[in-house]
Amino acid sequence: MPLQLDEIWTTIVLFLPRLGISLVIFLAFWIMARINRGVVQRFGQSKHLSPDIVNLLEQITEVALLLFGFISAFGTLGVDVGAMIASLGLVGFALGFALKDLLSNFLAGLLILIYNPFVRGDHINVSGNEGKVVEVNLRYTVLQTDEKKILIPNSTLFITPVIINRQFPDRMPGEDAGSN
Repeated sequence: MPLQLDEIWTTIVLFLPRLGISLVIFLAFWIMARINRGVVQRFGQSKHLSPDIVNLLEQITEVALLLFGFISAFGTLGVDVGAMIASLGLVGFALGFALKDLLSNFLAGLLILIYNPFVRGDHINVSGNEGKVVEVNLRYTVLQTDEKKILIPNSTLFITPVIINRQFPDRMPGEDAGSN
């Protein structure tokens, strides 16, 4: 039996408030994520943290807030978020195998940021590529030469020897360059 036009209209009218509330919830989490970026930046500056670590903290907290806002908004719409989270676990497991190289670069980047074997400004040579470290992010370490930028996957830095010419020769490995 086909739905009557007035039944469709009634269903839409009853759904609109939930849709509006869901959008407001997601927007609130998005605004919190933006505000959180500034808070993390101020915290990092006050604690003299490496800009790369501050960037990592910003990204992790922003993704966590947006994911929580997304799940909360869908829950408000009436979607069974328990089933969605369970399926995300299975999808995450499958994606882990599919994105193995990306995950190894991510973990290597995380360890580089934590152990700090080199910092921005150091000159390194790895796999025949030499340049000044201009950025360490979660996927690549970016080297700058006179004429080009070189993106080296972080996992490469763990399986090949790295020659480090320090910007701060008296800095010990793992010591923050800003502490001199």
